[in-house]
Amino acid sequence: MNSLTPFPNDPLYEQVAFHRTELSVILMLYGRMVAAGEWRDYGISSLRDVAVFSIFRRTAENPLYRIEKRPKLRGKQGQYAVIGMDGQVLKRGADLKTVLRVLERKLIRAVK
Repeated sequence: MNSLTPFPNDPLYEQVAFHRTELSVILMLYGRMVAAGEWRDYGISSLRDVAVFSIFRRTAENPLYRIEKRPKLRGKQGQYAVIGMDGQVLKRGADLKTVLRVLERKLIRAVK
């Protein structure tokens, strides 16, 4: 048997992921933006230090926005961040709903 096979309790297997409640908040915003015709696709990555929800206007493009969860920053600047296409941090904080408000403002402009 291979001793390098990762198991759920193995430190090699550890990765950051969005919790169901976090995904619910993100997907509610995503659904509203899809209905407004602004967004068309998304991707989710769960890595060792970060979980990323990437938002695309079209599938073949670079993401418009990335919603990142970095638990190691929980006590410092906040574990959630919204990052723009150019890599600029648009909003960072400890509360996901508060951080996502930067994208909700764009929804209000899209609906007008």
